[in-house]
Amino acid sequence: MSFHFLRPALLVVALAAGSVSAQPPAETPTTDAATYALSPVAMAFADDLAQRRGLDPQWVRQQIGSARRLPAVIRLSLPAPKAAYKNWAAYRARFVEPIRIRAGQRFWEAHREALERAEREYGVPASLIVGVIGVETLYGQHTGNFRVIDALTTLAFDFPASHPRAESRAEFFRSELEQFLSLTSRNGMDPLTVRGSYAGAMGWPQFMPSSWSRYAIDFDGDSKVDLFSSADDVIGSVANYFKSYGWQTGQPTHYPVSFDPQTLDKDGLLAPDILPTFGVESFMAKGALLDAEGRKHIGKLALIELQNGDPAQGGAAPTYVAGTDNFYVVTRYNWSSYYAMAVLELGRTIEALVKKP
Repeated sequence: MSFHFLRPALLVVALAAGSVSAQPPAETPTTDAATYALSPVAMAFADDLAQRRGLDPQWVRQQIGSARRLPAVIRLSLPAPKAAYKNWAAYRARFVEPIRIRAGQRFWEAHREALERAEREYGVPASLIVGVIGVETLYGQHTGNFRVIDALTTLAFDFPASHPRAESRAEFFRSELEQFLSLTSRNGMDPLTVRGSYAGAMGWPQFMPSSWSRYAIDFDGDSKVDLFSSADDVIGSVANYFKSYGWQTGQPTHYPVSFDPQTLDKDGLLAPDILPTFGVESFMAKGALLDAEGRKHIGKLALIELQNGDPAQGGAAPTYVAGTDNFYVVTRYNWSSYYAMAVLELGRTIEALVKKP
């Protein structure tokens, strides 16, 4: 699973600079931690939540009061030390690798009809859907072992104060805890048995509770949404997520780019980060050279830089592409150009093998 605090209410691991994995290290959740039944703050929150959401106050108190404070979750929520250089080659190798590729082939072949239907109905390529599910959970093999109620309650009321955005992060997780209890009550799920990531992300696509409520859909027609065991629901929900964030059918995600040393203003090109800002003419006026397809692009572009380690320590030169609005949409799942490129390359590698004559 991946979790990133900047991603709009989905799952994601905060990607530390230089990290080659979108997932935290495997940990066994703490099981002997104190519960929140005696926390006045947590119980006051429970009463307020119940009143606002029209839930049984005793039920809400029981669920939050049964949650355990998990030191491992607190530790994992702290930012990793920032490295001077990231390494795209190492990051790519973590995800675009034989085990994940073979699993992706099997997933695509087993669920071809649902993938084709999602592409028709939402305009989102099957390769992107397959790439996301593969990077997130290796097609459902790694969905997290933390009780979601424990993870969300811990981060809602014991988010580490040393974090630079502790107050806003705690508020975010209180909101997600509220969404989780509303979701489980509405769908008849037992909140004490649902498991997910250390940040509370759930299922094959690792949706946070708010994203489950907003974007998860019943794609297999059984009148319920199941992101834990219905591949069709997972496929349809991921497609719906990207469509909701503005995916433009048929638009490429990126183009090759090179540079004219005489006119290059790389600092100016990189200043907006991954947000598409430049029209084709202004992009090229700053020394970025596009191929024939790129020059025909209608819309904004961003210069995407993917570092390949420290050149002074034997690292290679950075990799660059021109990212479109669709590339930016992919980063709404995880605010990282490295993540987006890994998802895209995994999906397209699998697609080439599945469609091979």
